[in-house]
Amino acid sequence: MPAKTAQTCQRDTPGTPASTRRRRPPYAGAVWLTVVLAGVLIAALVVGVQRLSAPGPRPTVVAVSLPYWNIQHGTDAVLQNRQAVTEVSPWIYGLDSSGQIVTQYGPGQAELISADVRKLRAAGMQIVPSLADVTRGLWSYPPVARMLHSPALMAQQIDAIVRLVEANGYAGIDIDYEQLRAGDRQDFTTFCEDLARALHAKGKVLSVALFAKTSDAGTSPTNVAQDYRAIGQVADQVRLMGYDYHWAGSPPGPIAPVDWLRDVLRYAKTQIPADKIVLGIPLYGYDWTGGHGTGVSWLQALRLSRQYHAALHYDAQAQAPWFTYTDSAGRKHTVWFENAASSRAKFDVAQGAGIGGVYLWMPGYEDTGTWSALRQALPVPGAGGPSAARPSP
Repeated sequence: MPAKTAQTCQRDTPGTPASTRRRRPPYAGAVWLTVVLAGVLIAALVVGVQRLSAPGPRPTVVAVSLPYWNIQHGTDAVLQNRQAVTEVSPWIYGLDSSGQIVTQYGPGQAELISADVRKLRAAGMQIVPSLADVTRGLWSYPPVARMLHSPALMAQQIDAIVRLVEANGYAGIDIDYEQLRAGDRQDFTTFCEDLARALHAKGKVLSVALFAKTSDAGTSPTNVAQDYRAIGQVADQVRLMGYDYHWAGSPPGPIAPVDWLRDVLRYAKTQIPADKIVLGIPLYGYDWTGGHGTGVSWLQALRLSRQYHAALHYDAQAQAPWFTYTDSAGRKHTVWFENAASSRAKFDVAQGAGIGGVYLWMPGYEDTGTWSALRQALPVPGAGGPSAARPSP
């Protein structure tokens, strides 16, 4: 802001004898008014120039995760709604038992997945693929642990990631390392710091997927291993997995109750710059029976409810639909899932929190009304073109 202008007209000092007060000329008021108006005009011009020259806020990020087993249907959904999406993360890379980066899909899927990535790129999507600590289809701790605790192996993996990103023309990488332990905290932070530095040197971005939590400790050692504040300083995006509040191994319940999401974001914003936070939104549910849940899409849930003539309910507090049914073997099921209304509630939470955006896990068989709800709650200017993913300054 410009400095305040000096007052040019001396006011009478209380208590000064009238004979010693300076008499104002008859035009003094006009001079004073002219000076004030000039100061206001100059201040307005300065502020206007500052606003024009200052960088604007990052546009809303709407990313979509496309796991390899569902990438074709997910790609079709994205292309049909390209005006609502800014970037795409094919969830396609993992680690072998020695810690080398490999594709998660089999040889027979390579050409199909490459074709889908080409379609997405042609539609103007930024491609930021995910690398997970998955080995032969299963989450695996040893390969990533060896890398984290060996400076030489860490340097090799960082170099391999940068080469992978550059060779394929990706905008960056999304790290989804979930099988960590409390003792890995500092080494995982070091890995993210060094990887960010290497990617930024090439003009590439780093996204890091972290568990949603409401305190630094979270609820498990895997939560402790993820330092929100330190990672938020170096990553371009911090993708908070805002789902699986209830999961396959838990009792039945909402996948992402909105009151929990509000708590997650409230804490996250104390640790991470708000415009770097990207909230994960589930587009799936679980069908629980016998103490275990099986993943279901919106379409599968809808068909089950119709098949068994189940009454649909909507939990207003959690903002999620659910129903129960009894199958032909007499087993009772409880299904919680997501539809357009529940997704809109989550989009509104993200919008109200003033964060960077959201990512969807995973489209393909979602309620078709979800996309119009997304566009209404989180419109993205220029979607399908250059996204908000860019290296941090």
